[in-house]
Amino acid sequence: MNNLQFFLYLLVLAGSTYLIRVIPFVAIKEKINNKYVRSFLYYIPYAVLTAMTLPAALYATSSVISALAGIVVAIILAYRNKSLTVVAIFACLAVYITELFI
Repeated sequence: MNNLQFFLYLLVLAGSTYLIRVIPFVAIKEKINNKYVRSFLYYIPYAVLTAMTLPAALYATSSVISALAGIVVAIILAYRNKSLTVVAIFACLAVYITELFI
């Protein structure tokens, strides 16, 4: 790949990313008052983060069983309002202990 092709790809990527972020600001001028639309927009970041993280977490270990053990521990501790550090440490420990027995 030569420099001209690289910078052309970079320009297309930057333009498409910029348009995706600018179009909602241009299209929607007033505040959104519909509670269903606001609720939908509120949960989009969480849904996207889950959709990106969960598959990666399932295949990050040598066994899907140990990955599921870590995910279950993380969900339980997060549901009990533990800190991110505690959740991460115990999820890693659950994966490590599960992999010792597999």
